[in-house]
Amino acid sequence: MSEFLGFAWELLAKVVYNVVAVVSSILNLLVFGWVEYFSIFMTYFTTFDLVGKIGAVILFAMLIAVPVLIVAILVHRYRINRRLHRDDTSNKALYREIGRLNKQVLDLMDEKNKLLALKVNAMGGTKQIPYVGASALADDHLPTVGNVVGAATGAGAPAGEGATAAVVSGNASLALDGDGVKDAAAAMAKATVEAKTLAEEKEIAQANRFPKLSLVDLKYRDWEPPVYDDAISLEDFVDSFRAFACSQMKLYYTPEVIRRFVAGMAASKLLILEGISGTGKTSLPYSFSRYLDNPATIVSVQPSFRDRTEVLGYFNEFSKRFNETEFLRAVYEAGLRQDPSMIVLDEMNLARVEYYFAEILSVLEMPSHDEWVLDLVPTQWAADPKGLHDGKLTIPDSLWFIGTANNDDSTFTITDKVYDRAIPIELNERADAFECEPHERVHVTADHLQYLFQKAKVEYVIDDELLQKMHKLDQYLQTRFKLAFGNRIIKQMYDFIPVYVACGGTELGGMDYIIARKVLKKFESMNVSFVRDEMKGLIEYIEKTFGEGGLPDSVMYLQRIQNFY
Repeated sequence: MSEFLGFAWELLAKVVYNVVAVVSSILNLLVFGWVEYFSIFMTYFTTFDLVGKIGAVILFAMLIAVPVLIVAILVHRYRINRRLHRDDTSNKALYREIGRLNKQVLDLMDEKNKLLALKVNAMGGTKQIPYVGASALADDHLPTVGNVVGAATGAGAPAGEGATAAVVSGNASLALDGDGVKDAAAAMAKATVEAKTLAEEKEIAQANRFPKLSLVDLKYRDWEPPVYDDAISLEDFVDSFRAFACSQMKLYYTPEVIRRFVAGMAASKLLILEGISGTGKTSLPYSFSRYLDNPATIVSVQPSFRDRTEVLGYFNEFSKRFNETEFLRAVYEAGLRQDPSMIVLDEMNLARVEYYFAEILSVLEMPSHDEWVLDLVPTQWAADPKGLHDGKLTIPDSLWFIGTANNDDSTFTITDKVYDRAIPIELNERADAFECEPHERVHVTADHLQYLFQKAKVEYVIDDELLQKMHKLDQYLQTRFKLAFGNRIIKQMYDFIPVYVACGGTELGGMDYIIARKVLKKFESMNVSFVRDEMKGLIEYIEKTFGEGGLPDSVMYLQRIQNFY
């Protein structure tokens, strides 16, 4: 046994000695050994040349940095551990407080339910008037039959004196003659209808995940459409709108601007009104919609618009309701009306149009109107609005989107993707005021307006000679500038020009406008020096092909770009 104890003592002593030696070595390395390090440094430092001295200083600085870095890492880890421990303690206290508050909420709800149950039971007697709605549960004193009509019956009034009736309204009793009873009955009937409507609106707001759209359904449930005018022509349509804007709204537009606006509606569902501020970009679609007796919905675009949820809304998983926007309500309401509807995207390029409007741009490109569908929610609920099918909303053919755009430092450039799908209309000058006879609104269905557009395409077919000149210009642009009209622009031209002519314009004027605003506008994104050098030749070719002064808008546009560069 003594030998084992000797063995254990010697072994443990050696381990302890080594541990102490390691600790002592670490302390000498990092703490106590610096006196010796400095002494060695000073001994050799005086014997070095300049290069040696620099190397010695760098080496000694590196030796100093090692323990300083180790101490900094240890201090940083210590502070992090203390902070985590403190946060964990705070979280535990917070969780306990949340649990306590949840318990108090549940207790208060239970107490509230008991109080409500007592009031409801108090209403159950045969001698009390049953109130309808939540307001009855909030009254401090529930009226009874006695305290409502007792003042009239308890006074001993003779039963045979005249044809009187006791009409109860709130807490009052009134004696009425025969005519008064009829008036009171009519008032009560009206109040009943209003109360029913308010109750339905309240029920919709509480139980429906699309409250705004469901209220639109309620609005149009008993809606009577006006008598529509199906005999008006496009030229009369344009002239009467100009007269209406002048006489009713004190807004003045040239016939040319209105022709382009109406022809643009025939060529695209998206119109972009551009120009300097104060030229009537927003008032034009607004007054046009008032002329059709269907005021436009004006949506102010914000710089924060990033995706489709800004215009269409989104489903809130927490509240189980859809956050509806005015834009969505207007799209839905347009599907319940027969006349043309408009949504104005005011200052549409304050945000990137190709971001927040991308899905609608793609949907409107679908060849069949049955494919103009927006997905709102993945499934259908029983209480969803009747215009939604399987959680999808169809964009009606009677709806147009009108964007207004300013070109300044606060806005984004509208990309070719958007311009190709839209009809741009420039408003850079205000029309002069004029006098005209008062003119009332017109009521036209969207189907009749589309019929007028199709009728114009049949009656005002584009001249073959003019089309050949257009194809020559197309080939010239492809050869010199690698720039083509494109199938979409060709289709828009075939839709735009006949309607433009039917509204009182000329074929060449309509083609000039489309070429200038849809084709030549692409020069703005080309190489500056290349465009400037080739512009003069293009102007000469246009005047040679279409005649001097044949395409004034196109030539003026090219000269403006040339001067700008």
